[in-house]
Amino acid sequence: MILPVISLKPEVVYQDNYLLVLNKPPFWTVNRSRTTQNQTTIQDWLEKGFNYETLKKSGFRSGIAHRLDKNTSGVLLVGKTIKSLTRIQQQFYKRQVEKEYLALVYDVLPLEGEITVPISRLPWDREKFGVTLGGKEAKSRFVRVAVYQKGNQKYSLVRVFPRTGRTHQIRVHFRYLGYPIVADPDYVGRKRLRQDQSWCPRIFLHALAVSFVHPKKGDRVKFSASLPEDLELALERLEKV
Repeated sequence: MILPVISLKPEVVYQDNYLLVLNKPPFWTVNRSRTTQNQTTIQDWLEKGFNYETLKKSGFRSGIAHRLDKNTSGVLLVGKTIKSLTRIQQQFYKRQVEKEYLALVYDVLPLEGEITVPISRLPWDREKFGVTLGGKEAKSRFVRVAVYQKGNQKYSLVRVFPRTGRTHQIRVHFRYLGYPIVADPDYVGRKRLRQDQSWCPRIFLHALAVSFVHPKKGDRVKFSASLPEDLELALERLEKV
């Protein structure tokens, strides 16, 4: 069974003169690079439809303040002015940005917990990351919100609060614990990936919400993006326990 890919475009969650908040759809690469010449990126989409300071000046990646993996959906922040972008990025650097993800992982997790293990790029596969002794500090807190079942296999729907922002952090942390994320093409294993993709078209990972200090107004704000249709449909194919 091959599931249909739901074609989506980025949505504007919020914008003012200083800030743009997007709901990034799955299958969109965030930044333009040598490997994205034949595909439309979020950066390309912004340049076609918007007009603000960090779009006009080179070296600012069209104001995009952080990244999401290609197959991950959810909240993405853009600084429309150089000052706004700098202030948002400083908050990321100082770990003042509070991020929340929603993930579906294998088996039944404890009700809550924290994962604190270092992560680095794997020397034998430069496209993947893993838990290593010499890696960078990485912390993720999680709360289990529901348990689902398909046949004899159970799954946990979890809210994840990464305290650091390492590449592939959430994916690697849950793989390390033995609860890989459903349909993760890099860390779930080939056999499981084939099985997962029969009912879930892509990795079940969504950037649900982000909270930070507004770069101009100075008050803490929070923005969220609801779970997209493809992942909603995947949950409907399971039985809630």
